[in-house]
Amino acid sequence: MSTEPETTGDAEPRKPDATETEAATAEPAEDGGGQPARAAEDGGGEATEAAGAGGETAEAVEAETGEGPEAAGAGADEIPEAAGAGGGVPGRAGTRAGETSGAVETGAGEAPEAAGAGGGEADEAAAELAAQRVERERIERRKAEKQAPVAAGAKLSGKAAELLAAVRAVESGAKPPATVFEEPPPRRQAPEPVRRTQPVVPVPVGAPAPEAVEGVRRVLSDGGAPETLAVQAAAVLGEGADERLRADPWQLLRVGGVRPEQADGFARALLGPECGPGDERRGRAVTVWLLEQAALAGHTALEMPVLTAALAQRGVPDPAESVQGALAEGDALAFQDGLDENEAEAEADAPGEGAGEVQDGERPVRVLVGLERYALAEESLADGLARLINSAPKEDGSGEAWERAAAGAQGAAAELVRAVAGHGLVLHTGGEASLAEAAELVRAARGLGLRAWAAAHGPAGRGRFAALVDGPEACVTTVAGLLAGAEGPGRDSDGALDLDLLVVLDAPQLDVEAAALLVESLPDGARLVLAGDPGVLWSIGPGRVFADLLAVRTCPHVASRRPDPGPLGELVSGIGAGELLQVEAPGKEVVIVPVRDAGEAVHRTVQLVADSVPRAIGVPSEQTVVVTPGHGGAAGTRVLNAALKERLNPGPGRFGGFDPGDRVAYSPAPGRTLPGHVVGADAEGLRLSCAGDAVVVPKERVEQSVRHGWALTAHQAVGTRWPAVVTVLPGDAAQALSRPWVYTAFGRAERHLSVVHGVDQALPRAVAEIPAKPRTTRLPELLEAQVPAEG
Repeated sequence: MSTEPETTGDAEPRKPDATETEAATAEPAEDGGGQPARAAEDGGGEATEAAGAGGETAEAVEAETGEGPEAAGAGADEIPEAAGAGGGVPGRAGTRAGETSGAVETGAGEAPEAAGAGGGEADEAAAELAAQRVERERIERRKAEKQAPVAAGAKLSGKAAELLAAVRAVESGAKPPATVFEEPPPRRQAPEPVRRTQPVVPVPVGAPAPEAVEGVRRVLSDGGAPETLAVQAAAVLGEGADERLRADPWQLLRVGGVRPEQADGFARALLGPECGPGDERRGRAVTVWLLEQAALAGHTALEMPVLTAALAQRGVPDPAESVQGALAEGDALAFQDGLDENEAEAEADAPGEGAGEVQDGERPVRVLVGLERYALAEESLADGLARLINSAPKEDGSGEAWERAAAGAQGAAAELVRAVAGHGLVLHTGGEASLAEAAELVRAARGLGLRAWAAAHGPAGRGRFAALVDGPEACVTTVAGLLAGAEGPGRDSDGALDLDLLVVLDAPQLDVEAAALLVESLPDGARLVLAGDPGVLWSIGPGRVFADLLAVRTCPHVASRRPDPGPLGELVSGIGAGELLQVEAPGKEVVIVPVRDAGEAVHRTVQLVADSVPRAIGVPSEQTVVVTPGHGGAAGTRVLNAALKERLNPGPGRFGGFDPGDRVAYSPAPGRTLPGHVVGADAEGLRLSCAGDAVVVPKERVEQSVRHGWALTAHQAVGTRWPAVVTVLPGDAAQALSRPWVYTAFGRAERHLSVVHGVDQALPRAVAEIPAKPRTTRLPELLEAQVPAEG
C-alpha cells in the first residue's frame, strides 16, 4: 500500500484528524446501534452515524492536542506520499513532515516541494497556512482563558444565559424563550453550507387538513414552541391533534426531533405550575420517547433495568410506575424471555432490578419492554422463519436433477445448491466475490424450471448482480421495489409473491419490519436464501436479523471461500478478522494521506477527488466517492460536499440549493439512500437520475430527503461500490470508529482507496478491539421456542 500514485518512497505513515456526531434534535437516525441507555439519550448510536464524534470541530481537536495545521505534503498535482512503497494502512500514522523520505518535506509555513506545484497554488497554500496559524493562536488563547478560574457569580452570556432564562421561565410558568427549541449554532472551522438538509421523515399517508394544522399551530404558539412543527404534529397525532396536545403537552415528544427538556418547557407554558416532573403524562410520554430513541439505535426492545435507569436520568421520580402507565395505556408492551445459565449469571452480576430474576425455582427470566410495532414485526418474522425452517420446500425437480445442478457448480456454490434443494431457509455469507456463487444458484434454479428471483439493497447492487446472472431476463429487483410491487414477479391470487425461490442480497441491511414483510409475502413451499457479508454495518432500522439467524444456528449456513481479489480484498479481509494489514499495492490500489487537522483533511480530500485520483489512478471524479463518519463537524459530509461542489460543479443552487449536474444522495424513506445526480427541476419537483432510474422529488420533500452526494456516510454508502473511494478519518472521528465501520467504508472501493488519515492509533485500535455495538432483540429467543434444537 502506498501514498503516492506517481512516486515511491520509504517514508513511514503519519498522523490524521476530524468528524462528527449530530445531536438527536437535528439529524435523527441514519443508522442503528449503540448502548441502550445511551441510545435513548443520544437519538441513536450508529443510527445517527454519530457514535462518538460529538459534533466536535477542528477547534476542539486542536485545543486538545495543542497542534496546529502543518502542511502534510505534496502539491496539488500529486497524492502525498507517506507510507512506504509497499506499505499498508499504517498501524501508526506517525512520522512528522520532514521525517519522510522526501515526498513530505514542508513546515507550517512552507509551500510543498512536490512535482508540479505551481506558484499560484503555492501562494494560496501559504496564505491558507498563515490563516490557520492565526486561528491556532486564537485557540491557544481560548484554552488559557478556559483554564483560568471562574469567579463565583460571574455574568453569563451566550447559550448559558439563554438556558438560564429558559429555566427561570419554566419555573415561573411563563412561556419559554423560542431559543429553547433552536439548534445550537454549529462550531466549525470550515464554513457551513448555505442550505441545511433536514432529517428524513416518513411521508404521511394523507396530508393533514389545513384547519387541523392551524389548530395545532395555535397551541404551539401558546406554548412557545416553533409553529413550523404544526404540519408534522398534526400528521403524527391525527384527528383532534390540537385538543390532544393541549390536554397532554408531552405528546409533542411524538414529533421527530423534539427532546424531553423542550416538551417540559412547552407543558409548563400551557399547564402552569401544577405540572411537574412527576406528572404521569410526562412519565408515559418520556417512556415512549426513550423506546423510540432505542429503536433508532437498532434495539427492538429494552431491558427493564436499562429503561428505568434512563427514565431516572430524565428526572422521572418513579420510573417503574411510569413504565406501568405506558403498558396500561397500550403505548408499550412487556415480555419475559427465559435465560440460560450463563446469561442468568451475567444478568445477576449486572446492576439494576428485574434482570435475571428467579421465582419459585423456575427458569430465570429477563423483562423487556418495547413498542408494539417492532414487537409485532419481530414475532411475525419469527413465525414466518419457523414456517420456512420446519416445513419441506416444494418438490421442484427431482433429487437427481438438483444433484446434477450442484455438480455443475464450483466450490461453495455446489454446497449452496445442495442446501437449497432440501431446505426452506439457507444462509450464505461472504464478501463481494461470493455474489458469483449466489448468481450460480439463481441460474441453476432457473435451469430446473423454478421461478427464481433475487433482491438487492439498492439499484446499484441490483445492476451488479444482474450482470453476474447474465441477460435482461436476470430476474433481479430491489427489496423496496419488490415489497412495493413496483418491481419483481408480482403477486398471486392469494397475495403472495409469485415465485419459488427468493435470494435476498445484502441481508445484513434487513431490519425486522422489512424482513417480516418479505417472509410474510412468501408462498407456502417457497425457498428463501439470505446472503450477505456479516462484517458490514447492520441495518439502520431496528433489529439484527441476519446476525441473529447466524447466531442461533437453526438452518443451513454456507460460507463462501472465495476471497475478494487484489490488495483491496486482502486489506478488507484482514479488517474483518480484526487486523489492519500492511498490503503490497504496486498499482497504488491503497494510498495513505496523513493530515493534522480538519481543514487540511478537507483540502486534501478535494485535491484527491478533483485532481490526483483522476490523473494518477485514471478514475474520473464522477466515479469517486468520499466516505466520512458523520454529517456535521469540520470534515463531515456537509462541509466536504460544499467544498467539492465549489470545485467540481459551482453554481447558485437555484433549484432548492441544487444545480444540474450536482451529485446527490436521495432518501425516499428513512434508512434508504440512492446515489444519483440532478437532471433539472420543473413544476413537479426536482428531477434526479439514480442508477439510471428517473426520480421526481416533490418540491416540499426536497429539503428533507435530498443531500449533496459527493461525500456520504458509511451507512449511506453500504450496498454500493465505486471504482475509487476516499475515506476521510479526521481526528474528532476517533470515537466513532469501529471494525464494522472501517470494514464497510474501505470495502466500498473496487480499484482504488485513498485514506485521509488523521486518527493516529484509533484506526488500528478500532479494527482490533471495537466490534459492532450490541443490540437488544428478541428474535433468537422467539426462534428457539419454535424451532427444534437439532434444526
